[in-house]
Amino acid sequence: MIDFTPQDLAFMSQRGSEPQSVEKQFAFFISGFDFANIHRNVSIGDGIVKFSNDEVEHWMRVYDLLSQDKEIIKFVPASGAASRMFKDLYEAIQSERLSDKAKLYLNRIKDFAFFKDLQEIIEKKGVSFEMAVKDEKSKIPFEYLLEENGLNYGNLPKGLLKFHKYDDEIRTATEEHLVESAEYARSGDGVCRLHFTVSPNHLEKFNELVSQVKGKYEKRFGVTYQITYSIQAPSTDTLAAELNNTPFRDKEGNLLFRPGGHGALINNLNNIHADLVFVKNIDNVITEDKLEPTIVYKKALAGYLLHLQEKSYKYQKQLMDSKLCNSCLQEIIDFAKWELMIQFGTENPTREELLNKLHRPMRICGVVKNEGEPGGGPFWVTNRKGDTSLQIVESSQIDMNNPKQKDFMASASHFNPVDMFCCYKDVNGKFFDLNNYVDPYTGFISEKSYEGRTLAAMELPGLWNGAMADWITIFAEVPLSTFNPVKTVFDFLKRI
Repeated sequence: MIDFTPQDLAFMSQRGSEPQSVEKQFAFFISGFDFANIHRNVSIGDGIVKFSNDEVEHWMRVYDLLSQDKEIIKFVPASGAASRMFKDLYEAIQSERLSDKAKLYLNRIKDFAFFKDLQEIIEKKGVSFEMAVKDEKSKIPFEYLLEENGLNYGNLPKGLLKFHKYDDEIRTATEEHLVESAEYARSGDGVCRLHFTVSPNHLEKFNELVSQVKGKYEKRFGVTYQITYSIQAPSTDTLAAELNNTPFRDKEGNLLFRPGGHGALINNLNNIHADLVFVKNIDNVITEDKLEPTIVYKKALAGYLLHLQEKSYKYQKQLMDSKLCNSCLQEIIDFAKWELMIQFGTENPTREELLNKLHRPMRICGVVKNEGEPGGGPFWVTNRKGDTSLQIVESSQIDMNNPKQKDFMASASHFNPVDMFCCYKDVNGKFFDLNNYVDPYTGFISEKSYEGRTLAAMELPGLWNGAMADWITIFAEVPLSTFNPVKTVFDFLKRI
């Protein structure tokens, strides 16, 4: 039990945190979280679906047919600051000598989409842009890109940064998502619905940007955009701990809450009510001329998901019928095993077991061949109840002291680029409460600092791994050309 003071209780009430929930969550500092228990690697035919060209064409046609009466939304996590992508440029400000990366930035500076803005703001200060770039001792090209007296890119979210340069226009990441949505995520009524999760500090800037540009894209693509936003609720923040697992307090004696990571966004997603939800990170966009593979596979996988959902609905209704024949029951078992990738503890699950397994949110996750990218991957995982299912596992969830588990991660054939297709309406047309499908034992704890003191910070089960652990999950291979994240500023140069 944590002995909360009246001041603590008032503080938690103000931020929407329930003391019982905070205390239950805080207990993980003492008990720790579970490491993932990988049962085996996935492969094509054993956990991963791979479509032939003809099948891709077929599922695209299915999508065009089934999506006509569906409400579709694209959900884009976009609240994170872009500071990490400029790590090498921040180092250049602090260092006396330029690294090779810093020199590359200066040599290719005119190739970046933000070049003209940077040139303009430097010259407004009465400094020659050309001279500043040529002078290797000058910090101006770095400071004026990253800091508040310049473009402030180091403190802005990626969605507000200028990503791509075209012959006649410059586009931000947010604009590229508008373009993408018009190509594959418009509902039958011609409306493109997008939802961005943003930080409260940047909500106004997102609104301003979208207001300025959406008319141009509506006219070009013949659509109407409905853009909504949400913030990560303060109530999802987690209480920090001292290294002795007692609550961390600041200099004034107040409890310290920290953002609970992207896993907190399951609450944001839970408030999105649509028939089909595309989930894609803000920085995973490409220039329009290279967009076709993305459009093709978005439609194909969405078509396949809608088909599986319809089939599941049909079988759930049959399972509720007392006259269901044995051959029909076997047909449903085969569908659950081979199409939905559901594993059962016995060869012949009961009707009730089947219905329980089918009555869950459903998602398809696009996966690409592993080429050494950091991050999570698809695996067969056994949970603490002994159930084995398809899961996305992050490297932070692996016990690196366990050689077998470490080998599973090292030999993984595929990588998860956070490219998801979600349906979470049940057979009766009601939306599932997504909080009921989270595995609370899949968060993690890391060391951070505050006011010069070290603390233990807790991140909630991640949005695409622990927060969706009890969903029906299907992995489908997509081409590497559909995966184009911007993790560093130099990733922009790969697109030219």
